[in-house]
Amino acid sequence: MPLSPQKRSVDFPSTNGSHKKQKQDSSTSSANNQSNGISSNADTSLLRKIPAASSYNDSQWQETVNKVVKAVVSIHFMQVEDFDTESAMCSEATGFVVDASLGLILTNRHVVGSGPFIGYAVFDNHEECEVKPIYRDPVHDFGFLKFNPADIKYMKIMELKLRPDLAKVGCEIRVIGNDSGEKLSILSGFISRIDRNAPDYGPQSYNDFNTEYIQAAASASGGSSGSPVVNIYGNAVALQAGGSTESSTDFFLPVYRVLRALKCLQDNKPITRGTIQVQWYLEPFDKCRRLGLTPDTEKVMRQNFVHTNGLLVSAVTLPKGPADKLIKEGDCLISINDKLISSFVTVDEILDSSVGQDVKILIQRGGKDIEVICKVQDLHSITPDRYLSVCGATFNDLSYQLARIYGIAVQGLYVSNAGGSFVLGAPDLTNCWIIDSIDNIDTPDLDTFIDIMKNIPDRAFVPVKYHHLTDIHVPLFKYIYIDRHWHKSFRIAKRNDKTGLWDFSNIQKEPLPPPVVTAKHAKFMNLPTEFPACKTIIRSFALVDATYPLPLDSFPGHVRRVYGVIIDAENGYILTSRHCVAHDLCDINITIAESIIIPAKVVFLHPTKGYAVVKYDPSLVKAPVETPKFGTKPLNRGEKVIFIGYNKSLRVVVEMTKVSDVGVINIPTNSNAPRYKATNVEAVLVDSTTCQKCGSGVLADTDGTIRAFWLSCDGEEDRMYTMGVNVTDVMWELEFMKSGKLPDLKIIDVEFGSILIATARINGVPEEWIKRIENNSTDKLQFLYVPSVSTNLDNKRSCNLKPGDIILSVNDKLITRFRDVDSVIRELAPEVEDASFKVVREKKVVDFEVSLTRTANFLTRQVVFWSGCALQEPHHGVRQAISKLPSKVYCTSMSQGSPSRFYTVGITNFITHVNEIPTPTLDEFLKVVRNIKDNTYCKLRIVSFDNIPMAQTLKVNYHYFPTVELVKDQSADKWMFHEIISEGKEESKKHSDEKSTEQS
Repeated sequence: MPLSPQKRSVDFPSTNGSHKKQKQDSSTSSANNQSNGISSNADTSLLRKIPAASSYNDSQWQETVNKVVKAVVSIHFMQVEDFDTESAMCSEATGFVVDASLGLILTNRHVVGSGPFIGYAVFDNHEECEVKPIYRDPVHDFGFLKFNPADIKYMKIMELKLRPDLAKVGCEIRVIGNDSGEKLSILSGFISRIDRNAPDYGPQSYNDFNTEYIQAAASASGGSSGSPVVNIYGNAVALQAGGSTESSTDFFLPVYRVLRALKCLQDNKPITRGTIQVQWYLEPFDKCRRLGLTPDTEKVMRQNFVHTNGLLVSAVTLPKGPADKLIKEGDCLISINDKLISSFVTVDEILDSSVGQDVKILIQRGGKDIEVICKVQDLHSITPDRYLSVCGATFNDLSYQLARIYGIAVQGLYVSNAGGSFVLGAPDLTNCWIIDSIDNIDTPDLDTFIDIMKNIPDRAFVPVKYHHLTDIHVPLFKYIYIDRHWHKSFRIAKRNDKTGLWDFSNIQKEPLPPPVVTAKHAKFMNLPTEFPACKTIIRSFALVDATYPLPLDSFPGHVRRVYGVIIDAENGYILTSRHCVAHDLCDINITIAESIIIPAKVVFLHPTKGYAVVKYDPSLVKAPVETPKFGTKPLNRGEKVIFIGYNKSLRVVVEMTKVSDVGVINIPTNSNAPRYKATNVEAVLVDSTTCQKCGSGVLADTDGTIRAFWLSCDGEEDRMYTMGVNVTDVMWELEFMKSGKLPDLKIIDVEFGSILIATARINGVPEEWIKRIENNSTDKLQFLYVPSVSTNLDNKRSCNLKPGDIILSVNDKLITRFRDVDSVIRELAPEVEDASFKVVREKKVVDFEVSLTRTANFLTRQVVFWSGCALQEPHHGVRQAISKLPSKVYCTSMSQGSPSRFYTVGITNFITHVNEIPTPTLDEFLKVVRNIKDNTYCKLRIVSFDNIPMAQTLKVNYHYFPTVELVKDQSADKWMFHEIISEGKEESKKHSDEKSTEQS
């Protein structure tokens, strides 16, 4: 029986928007003399006889609302980890006090979440208190948060009584809550249905089932999740849960089972929950007849349940569950333990009180009575309450929730966050993967997986078999690189309902040492090309894999793969693009001849030209790797070349083409978060669309001489630019490396562009300089000018060039293109720190000295992870795009579900003060935050990238988000981790004031 999908009234916001998804609960209570509506089983045809509900006067409602708002709270929360059906996020919702003395707040299960939770509640008078989850139902959309009543000092805490029996068709109600994140909104409506099936919010997310839902038109939206649905007497008759995105219809959860759970908490008793792993649907009698319900049985059911219009019909029976092969889809439920059944509530009552016992179930199938015996399973036992963190990913046992959606057995290893070593699909496809085996060993559950991972060495390559829940028929295979050195955590998190926290237990302190890499043989296949001298160029290519474990320099990559050129086979140097190797906080592995995988390391990152050099150990390669022959002349427009490269599928491409242009290319800055981009490069462009689709390669002559490297470069947003870079433009640096040295580059730290002669003339360039350009240029008539000047870390302009300056000469040498500037700087003695420039500024020719910038310290060497955000000094990409640095504490990323995202520290923002203490550097910042106690607020002064100051508060949480410093030790060429133990954080006896580990 297929489930019809429902529209969500609200989506889960990923930042700090309102929590839109809504759902509801129900609880049981004794009859109340205030009940004035029709019975809960009333025939909806009576609606036309119900008098207008406006008979309740406004003064009565005003009195009720004034009382109810004292019990309603706005819940601000973070779900800090991807777990089961929930994604890490920050949001707002609503709850209401149901026991003032114990400090119990009722809200939705999708608010409490199935995983780790941080939150606080704001009462009507704006008093705030911390809340911790003590119960979330495995199936129904309700949960309880607990607060300390003593924290509320300036108002009397009110509580609402749960009265599920008062939810009647036609009953006038008010939904009072944090609608659209506005803290308090009051929405009105009338209950129109009390017998609809639970709404379906789509696959791969939490959905309630096996309960009736109440329907009304109240137009609630995000943030109202968990709001009380009250009648005129102030009783909570239901719990706001969800709604339609296409109409004003809202869905409320009856609170029958909520009331039962509340009483268990009040009596300090366990909340037992039973299941036979069957999903039931409430279907009308006419459909039940078509499914096999006999007339005699229908008559009996109608006589016993006068106002009932249908029966429960099985929709899903899970394989290997208690009812497997006993109850089938389409069976009509008649009775359990000889008690006739017409509602979900009765089923819950029986199963919840029969955990571990047998129940007798009578169903009708095809007109026949069938009696089966099922053992009731503990529902909590198939609801995950722990997860594993290892290799940068998180795992848990497959839950009943997800198994029900896809109709599979409740068993398997579920990847709740496919990160780190376990990026199994596209980077944004991080969940709903099932690991079937790893290292050729089956992984039926989490415990088996833990045992396997203990025995896999760090840096090992192992095969993985897996599939996606949406396509169980197609098994997938890949090998993964085990990272236990950057992602050191190998621990279990276990839910603790007494404290509301998840307790962490380390499983293995140190991984097994990496496997020894030994020399291996490989064979190259020659290129199928008509040019014999080019057939062996493939021996000069190697596939470069760069894995990025942590965010740095606003770089978005997790794993980048692109081919590089072996520029020195004897010493093991490979040139590749900085699109692939953006910085050195990464692991590099190279593949030779599509056969040999060996580690490599980053040795050089060019600050402007868009390429990087990595080094491998050539003694590990027993293959005919060759250093290619490089050209000594730059390519010019019109020359014919052979393109040999690799497309996005990493397949080799060979094509004869022609150079269409050699000129300036100004790659736009990524506006969302400035990052590294190639600048001051003369791009070689070719007349071929095929080449534009290839991310790496070379341009060569017919005799196999390489004239240019074909590189890919990051641009704005996710756009990638491809272009050729003349070998002659990079050969100076390559010759240094061949001699065993790394070049100590000096640059003019500005971005150059080009302008036409006409533009130069309008801007005041004298005619004599125009004639010099015309007489000395053979390809293009252009002048270089300065679009922008970088800012250095001392918060000064990198040099005294200004935007708009037109370059005439450097050290008396006429400048017509970038390589002219490079050649002048290379000729300078090592101790020289400036060059003489002649420029046109504001239509005047001006001479002055321009300071050179050494690039040895351009790379980021320190990162601080604090409250879920990554802070570092402004990297070069930032300093190219900004005119003034507010501080050296710059935010490059924020974790989902973290305090930094919830309180909006903001990517690309600068932190200038903490608790009014200036924090100009990361070291000063660390000194201040060391003194901030756990679970306390601090005040931040923040300046945006556009120099807009703002003040923000942030509540730290060291349990889930400790402060960690990552520092590059230049002398040892290692990254060092330091966990900063702040004041008020519980310290392990094994920890000193500062805990350090190293990473090579």
